[in-house]
Amino acid sequence: MTAEPVAVPHVVRVDLSGRSALVTGGGSGIGRACALRLAAAGASVLVVDRNVAAAKEVAAETGGRAEGIDLADRAAVDRLDADVDIVINNAGLQHVAPVQDFPPDRFEYIQRVMVEAPFLLIRRALPHMYAGGWGRIVNISSVHGLRASPYKAAYVSAKHALEGLSKVVALEGAAHGVTANCINPAYVRTALVESQIADQAATHGIGEDEVVEKIMLARAAIKRLIEPEEVAELVAYLCSPPAAFITGASIALDGGWTAN
Repeated sequence: MTAEPVAVPHVVRVDLSGRSALVTGGGSGIGRACALRLAAAGASVLVVDRNVAAAKEVAAETGGRAEGIDLADRAAVDRLDADVDIVINNAGLQHVAPVQDFPPDRFEYIQRVMVEAPFLLIRRALPHMYAGGWGRIVNISSVHGLRASPYKAAYVSAKHALEGLSKVVALEGAAHGVTANCINPAYVRTALVESQIADQAATHGIGEDEVVEKIMLARAAIKRLIEPEEVAELVAYLCSPPAAFITGASIALDGGWTAN
């Protein structure tokens, strides 16, 4: 089984005073950790989540604002205040099934949340960033943006598409002081991963303990789940002055998975 959660201190000195940030999926997990970290650095944060109560709770913790919307709703996405300096595209969901059994409507929904919504938000945020000569776009991709796994056709497809979008934005934004990068975590200790454990157990016909040990951690050299705060710390670094030359990158945070 996995080790107990690891305490992650804030080690990057980042001053984002006067900056504004938008974090999708900000009500829990990685998004919540990112919202808290950016607020701790001085940014004003707009927390976006389908769970409006969770979004409001995180907004209260950060002194920011909350919006409760479904990112698959294009009209709702277009109503968001996207005049921000930092965009963290984090929201995601999973569905596990063989390709021949994968529901087409579920495939489409996942693409809308995890590809189309990031495109729409970036598209609307760029004019503000360009006008200010500074912007940071951090797309929370996945090791599945670099590698595939069976039974995750929609998720793997979406993350690969997000990688391509991020690189195009990096090339277009470079002359305007805007960077765009992907962070590629392996399995993070979140509610999404907890639900995947149960789904994978049912799909493979094995116990949940075996899913963690034999599937989730099998390809990683470091045998534990990643903490959301570890991802958030890398997000903070990518917004810091020393990271100004990092753009178009896909940064693996995978415990050695992609070293294989």
